[in-house]
Amino acid sequence: MEPTILHIKNMVCNRCIKAVKEELTGLGYTIETIELGEVVLNKEVNDKDIEQIRQVLTYNGFELIDDKKSWIINKIKTLIIEYIHYDKEKPEYINFSDLLSRELGYDYSYLSGLFSSVEGLTIEKYLILQKIEKVKELLVYDELTLSEIAYRTGYSSVQHLSQQFKKVTGLTPSHFKRIKEKKRNPLDKI
Repeated sequence: MEPTILHIKNMVCNRCIKAVKEELTGLGYTIETIELGEVVLNKEVNDKDIEQIRQVLTYNGFELIDDKKSWIINKIKTLIIEYIHYDKEKPEYINFSDLLSRELGYDYSYLSGLFSSVEGLTIEKYLILQKIEKVKELLVYDELTLSEIAYRTGYSSVQHLSQQFKKVTGLTPSHFKRIKEKKRNPLDKI
């Protein structure tokens, strides 16, 4: 019996993993592995099963990905989200074009063109938006200095972080920290 690999859009956090796991086990499936954007079931599923899974996922705000291009775009987003929001150990500098090419097995120019044509923004812009969301989160928690936040989110300096933050949000990090009215965005809505 061949395992079934499901690619799922909008799985962006550990709660998403938990929700998908609960729904699929509730339907009687045994999960071999589950991670952001991907579930491996221990058996093959037929078209009827896929439709049932699709309905449950859709009801919970997820989407089953069928085509290769959508899978690639979802994987790019998942890799960026995992790195920005969840990886604790980060090298001082990472080249995302090399990382994405290596992980997905495609030339970066192909990945970049595909992502831009479907999403309407570049991978770089998406990466910046994710980094700014992480900065917002860390500012709201108010546990780190701006220098520590810059380092943790991969900015070369506080000045670079501040410039990019203002360009994206229209606010300086210190102003954002004071007013806290401009809410953070859900990761799957970026």
